[in-house]
Amino acid sequence: MSFMDLSGHAALVTGGARGIGRAIALTLAGRGADVAVLDLNAEAGQATRAEVEALGRKSAFIACDVSDPAAIETACKAALEALPGLDILVNNAGITRDSLLWRLSPADWDLVLRINLSGAFHFTRLLTRPMARKGFGRIVNIASVIGEMGNVGQANYAAAKAGLIGLTKSVAKEFAAKGITANAVAPGFIETDMTAGLEEKVREAMQAAIPARRMGVAQDVANVVAFLASPESGYVTGQVLRVDGGMLMG
Repeated sequence: MSFMDLSGHAALVTGGARGIGRAIALTLAGRGADVAVLDLNAEAGQATRAEVEALGRKSAFIACDVSDPAAIETACKAALEALPGLDILVNNAGITRDSLLWRLSPADWDLVLRINLSGAFHFTRLLTRPMARKGFGRIVNIASVIGEMGNVGQANYAAAKAGLIGLTKSVAKEFAAKGITANAVAPGFIETDMTAGLEEKVREAMQAAIPARRMGVAQDVANVVAFLASPESGYVTGQVLRVDGGMLMG
């Protein structure tokens, strides 16, 4: 068995159709895991499913609105039917609705918390049961350095990601004795569709704040997730691992 071999394991990746989620799904599959891809974007989700299958792994695409608890319950049942040995959960689905606090609508506050925080709670609540029966589970929550440092115009996003870190630590304590670990990965500035349209001066200012002097890429995050999903990470739980090029230290 090679290091970080995920053969015999199965994962559910929320928001798995594109960007960081897609990179995570393909990286886990490349290490031997079967992967259920969950997303609202059916076209991109099916494409990622096909890429997972091209790597020789079983896969399924599940359409789901992560803001809807009933839809999450249905999606979890579908994932367990498609991949009965599911024992890795990556809560990656997330959105932004940025606005200065006085202009931030209650609807945008609620939506970001429902998807970025409550969605992770519902998936975790439902999928820790089969993990506990198996005596093995890996939960990886994609947080953000913004959840630790805050940011102007992102009160809803920062609150949700800070809450996700708190949820991670509570789940880690509650399930450690059952063979289930829970950890958070906190990306910094990562090259995604959302950052592609940044003005060059804004990009330069962002990179100047990063000791590594570059923005991260989705694969940087996926590599850390693969370790936390692996058997080798069994004594690592309740941690927040920053993937930020050294931007936030201490």
